[in-house]
Amino acid sequence: MLDWIRDYRGEWLKADVVAGLTAAAVVIPQAMAYATIAGLPVQIGLYTALVPTVVYAVLGTSRPLSVSTTSTIAILTAAALHRAAPAGGSAALAGASATLALLVGIVLVLAGLLRLGFVANFISEPVLIGFKAGVGLVIALDQIPKLLGIHFDSGAFFHNVLATAQGLPHLSPPTLAVGAVTLAILFGVERLLPRGPAPLLAIAVGIAGMSLFGLRAYGVGSVGHVPTGLPGLAHPEPALVRSLWLAALGIALMSFTETIACGRAFAASHEPTPAPNRELVALGLANAGGALLGAMPAGGGTSQTAVNRLAGARTQLAELIMAAVTLVTMMLLARFIELIPEPTLAAVVLASSSGLVKPAEFRKVHRVREMEFLWAVAALVGVVLLGTLQGILVAIVVSLVAIAHQTAEPRIYVLGRKPGTNVFRPRSAEHSEDETFPGLLLLRPEGRIFFVNAEHVAARMRALITEAKAKVVALDFGGVSDLEYTALKMVTETEERLRENGVTLWLVDLNPEVLAMVQRSPLGETLGRERMLFNLEQAVAKFQEIH
Repeated sequence: MLDWIRDYRGEWLKADVVAGLTAAAVVIPQAMAYATIAGLPVQIGLYTALVPTVVYAVLGTSRPLSVSTTSTIAILTAAALHRAAPAGGSAALAGASATLALLVGIVLVLAGLLRLGFVANFISEPVLIGFKAGVGLVIALDQIPKLLGIHFDSGAFFHNVLATAQGLPHLSPPTLAVGAVTLAILFGVERLLPRGPAPLLAIAVGIAGMSLFGLRAYGVGSVGHVPTGLPGLAHPEPALVRSLWLAALGIALMSFTETIACGRAFAASHEPTPAPNRELVALGLANAGGALLGAMPAGGGTSQTAVNRLAGARTQLAELIMAAVTLVTMMLLARFIELIPEPTLAAVVLASSSGLVKPAEFRKVHRVREMEFLWAVAALVGVVLLGTLQGILVAIVVSLVAIAHQTAEPRIYVLGRKPGTNVFRPRSAEHSEDETFPGLLLLRPEGRIFFVNAEHVAARMRALITEAKAKVVALDFGGVSDLEYTALKMVTETEERLRENGVTLWLVDLNPEVLAMVQRSPLGETLGRERMLFNLEQAVAKFQEIH
């Protein structure tokens, strides 16, 4: 909090206020809905939109992130509570929910103290692009039925696509009309007044329309009853720890993964990048604090963060304002929130999420690096088919497999010298004029050489040496950051084989660590100082002098 307060500018205040009010209009109904998904009373959702939000706003490192709960966390919470409190009584569920949230908080804080936030480093920019696009599609598909007045049991992505298509003949024209008017307001204000509070205006018009025209009589649904009152102290149940700790681990992983991915996805270029270990602690304390006042497990939400950011949020002051609105709602404004039409809320979320799908970003990645384009597609497909966390995990696994493949098969280049210079570069048809030196083969392996790829490097070098019929092979190690023991043994054996066949091996441009390792080994004694050279220019000069 001190970071953004120190840099706060007066012109940000209006944007933060508007964003906080707009996000409140989205988060409050969503939080209540997610509470019902978890099988909890709707006021638990309000508590979750209040306490964790305030704690994160004070301790978190993301400027736009909105922290309450998410649909995935709600579903996982429902499964955990069903096992821990199968009877389903409200008191038992409240105790189990508080216990679960506290356990999630403890897990996250411990992970932060153990500096396990490095897990977030496995989420690359292409993965974020795919993640955002997949989430945008899932959010859109979730909101379209509400925009059309279609009702069905939600399921997997393609099940929902089919159910939406089958429900089109039964759509509600009044509901569609309200949604269309809301979208017209949102996009119209955005076009004519880019800095105007379009979502807030659209919600105000929706409430007015519901009140003045009696839209409920035409089948237009609304948020519905919102109970009032302040939360009391909750009492976690120690007896439930044994049955809930495994679920707490899963929810903690989900919460952190979604939070860090969301925080990075919506960070502006001029803002600090969320710090993973600090995020773990902030999110853990947000969950633990919420548990003491009856909240369910919490995490960063994509749709609400999208609303918050696109409504103009500059700092966490927007979230503090949202929390204040939640508190006022619990006390005074419930009857107004009840009047928000469902299609109006759906249109706000739909308009906000439309900016998450950016085909141009996919094209940029594909143009630069096809492999990472596949990572982005894997993240998108994973989110769409499997869900948010599973989608990220699929993308991470694909990324790691691709990296492992690249590591196992590092590039080895045959070099030539650019005419009239001391620049050595990989030989290619584009630079056929580059100088070569009959009898001298210049090879440059790149990357770390270790037990995983040592045999591949050896086989590739042997093939190139045989093809070139070289008398001297100069291995340029300028691009080799590390030479592991197995790799050193491979180089030693390669030198012996080459020597037996009348071919001399030189090592060139070894970094200090690799040089020290070679010198401590029998290979260093074999090569001596005369066969370990400073650079390729020296190697070429020495070869020309000898031959």
